[in-house]
Amino acid sequence: MRERSLFRHFFYEATRVVLALLNMVSFRTRYSGRENVPKEGGVLVVSNHQSHLDPPLIGLGCPRQMSPLARESLFDVPLLGRLITWLGSIPIDRDGMGISGIKESLRHLKRGEMVLIFPEGTRSPDGEIAPFKPGFGTLAVRSKAHILPVAIEGAYACWPRSRKLPRLGRIRIHYGEPISPEQVQQFDDRELLEEVERRVRDCHEYLREVCAEKGT
Repeated sequence: MRERSLFRHFFYEATRVVLALLNMVSFRTRYSGRENVPKEGGVLVVSNHQSHLDPPLIGLGCPRQMSPLARESLFDVPLLGRLITWLGSIPIDRDGMGISGIKESLRHLKRGEMVLIFPEGTRSPDGEIAPFKPGFGTLAVRSKAHILPVAIEGAYACWPRSRKLPRLGRIRIHYGEPISPEQVQQFDDRELLEEVERRVRDCHEYLREVCAEKGT
């Protein structure tokens, strides 16, 4: 896949405006930690996964465009497949991330772009964070990208796996402190997996504490 065309760039930004308006009346998403998003260079965004709302809402709060990894079968769905293609999504196989997904993700990261991944592998069945699956660390190591831990809370309540359509609610997203490329190189595969998962869980716990304090 080549770099984003001018059309896709403007389509992404136009979609962001529409989503922002919908978000204001539907989920009133509150963001924190946006100052932690690296202003340039490749960034592997790693988040927990609560619902179908996660990719667009995480992207909406970020000042830079990002490409989420999406299940390959979604690209075959009429209209949806065309939409996520125009938004720069990267197809992955059902079991995780196949060779083509790895190569395409690396291309994006090496071009200095942002890629969003959910290492749990699927949406949470209960809103809690499941153990992360290994493999994503290779992308950061080989591309020399930052790793940005992110957590989302409230999306499960708005759109659990048991519902066909979302309901109104309040969602919060926190962007944690990034791990620099130099720091990434200091970990082995197991240590990096544990460190990133710990940081995402810390971000998630922070959001739950904020929700408890504010009563939302």
